[in-house]
Amino acid sequence: QVQLVESGGGLVQPGGSLRLSCTTSGTFFKIYTLGWYRQAPGKQRDLVATVTSGANTNYADSVMGRFTISRDSAKNTVYLQMNSLKPEDTAVYYCYADATVSDRSMRRRYWGQGTQVTVSS
Repeated sequence: QVQLVESGGGLVQPGGSLRLSCTTSGTFFKIYTLGWYRQAPGKQRDLVATVTSGANTNYADSVMGRFTISRDSAKNTVYLQMNSLKPEDTAVYYCYADATVSDRSMRRRYWGQGTQVTVSS
């Protein structure tokens, strides 16, 4: 069984920083894209950032220039460095991996359980 486990969430003041981590457990055959979504109360889940296996990155306009996504392929871990945080960044942050678990399995998306980020004074 494969799992994604997030860590690093918490309470931070506006203008502060947090670094989220998402580590995979179990055995993936191949991991393609890794990324982060977030969901605020009463709102839909929105894409925050993605990083491909070739290290190409993509960001939502709302976090461009403030957030940085990176991956450590040796550790099968993806990070989200969040700087200049705003109250509107408050949400549950979910990581995902588009991956296969064997050379015969189809690519599918695996999700973490989510970590709460609260930006408030």
